[in-house]
Amino acid sequence: MAIKGLLPISSCWIVTEGLVGLENQAIGLAQALGTSYTLKKIQKQKGLGRFLGRSKHGLTAPWPDLLITCGRQSVAISIDIRKKSLGKTFTVHIQDPLVGVNQFDVVVAPAHDHVKGQNVCVTRGAVHHVTLDKLREAANHFRPLLASLPRPVITVLVGGKNRHQGFSPASAYDFAHKLGQAVSNSGGSLAVTFSRRTGAENEVTLRKELAQVPSYIWNNQGENPYFGLLSLADMIVVTSDSLSMISESCSTGKPVYIYELPHCGRRHKELAKSLIDAGHARPFLGTIEPWNNVPLDETRRAADFVYEHLIAKMEVNNNANFEPRSFA
Repeated sequence: MAIKGLLPISSCWIVTEGLVGLENQAIGLAQALGTSYTLKKIQKQKGLGRFLGRSKHGLTAPWPDLLITCGRQSVAISIDIRKKSLGKTFTVHIQDPLVGVNQFDVVVAPAHDHVKGQNVCVTRGAVHHVTLDKLREAANHFRPLLASLPRPVITVLVGGKNRHQGFSPASAYDFAHKLGQAVSNSGGSLAVTFSRRTGAENEVTLRKELAQVPSYIWNNQGENPYFGLLSLADMIVVTSDSLSMISESCSTGKPVYIYELPHCGRRHKELAKSLIDAGHARPFLGTIEPWNNVPLDETRRAADFVYEHLIAKMEVNNNANFEPRSFA
């Protein structure tokens, strides 16, 4: 992903609590900006202090030119560093910060978070680190895994239970039944990967019910083929629990189907509906067909938004401390 010009900074920090999903969003934005970065992880904290800038994060000056944070735990840190740097650190927070957006230079938030402001970039889905270049590289690397499978190959991204949605063996059985139906009707095959949230019992159910279906199912050993399965898919089926997996799937330009898990939360329903209404996805009910899909490139759009606001701030401040430098 290329942006409109050289990023005029010499240092960038990414600060999260270490959850992979949060890190990948921040890393994806930094990579889209074309900057190198230093990844810093913080310990999860309790209480209002994390929202009010009273966080004992242990980070010290010299402060970075650009700070990208993601998730609620890093909100106070962003506010704190912005104050301690006397506003010289340009702060970007990803997701709803649950505080005033004027405490950051830029907020990047998905539409279903309902965050508004002149410095807010509203995205359809989550920003992420999937790019077409990475997919092409992964396709060459992992092609032998799926070489013997009949086409079309339906990549299946299985998430799991979270605080918003459930996933029981009964749901796993229903999902497997619909996947088997899709393969039977299409004459194709499955390429399946599970997440840590899928759960052992659900994974056993899915493996058992799909045992007679032409498929490749990752055994959770060795190199994760996630990018490869995205790139080599003819179609993608993804469970509704993961905003990141849905967004990443839609960035590929492949036909994407969303399987709704029980008790689907409001935010997840809103995201799915917006993508379906825009033609980037369809609900998965057990049937599939090929259709043209335009890659959803919200990470690039967010990077351009950050770049424009950074340049505007520099012009206002006439900040001579920044030297244009490219990390691409």
